Amino acid sequence: VQLQASGGGLVQAGGSLRLFCAASGRTFSNYYMGWFRQAPGKEREFVAVVGFSGRITYYADSVKGRFTISRDNAKKTVYLQMNSLKSEDTAVYYCAAGPLGDWNKQTTDVADYWGQGTQVTVSS
Repeated sequence: VQLQASGGGLVQAGGSLRLFCAASGRTFSNYYMGWFRQAPGKEREFVAVVGFSGRITYYADSVKGRFTISRDNAKKTVYLQMNSLKSEDTAVYYCAAGPLGDWNKQTTDVADYWGQGTQVTVSS
């Protein structure tokens, strides 16, 4: 699976952005799809994950209630709708694909494939 993330940009605090991750390959629906982010000087951290059909979702506490992850298997695309953005949301956002596994551990080793990242900058 090859992943291409897009949709990042500069936004004021309190604003919204929608990230996109387009996948290639025939087995998109066989993967859990997630978003991680990495701020300068920090380790990559888990943001959200969505299950095979889109019914199962799980979020990091820091984004719960503000971010929504979803997927469209027909379009082989996963989305991350980000509302009420804060300066601490500033990071490079990466989409990832992996099998059903311990995504609730929120570690990067659950993912087998990674996109190239898209920059999100929130100005205060």
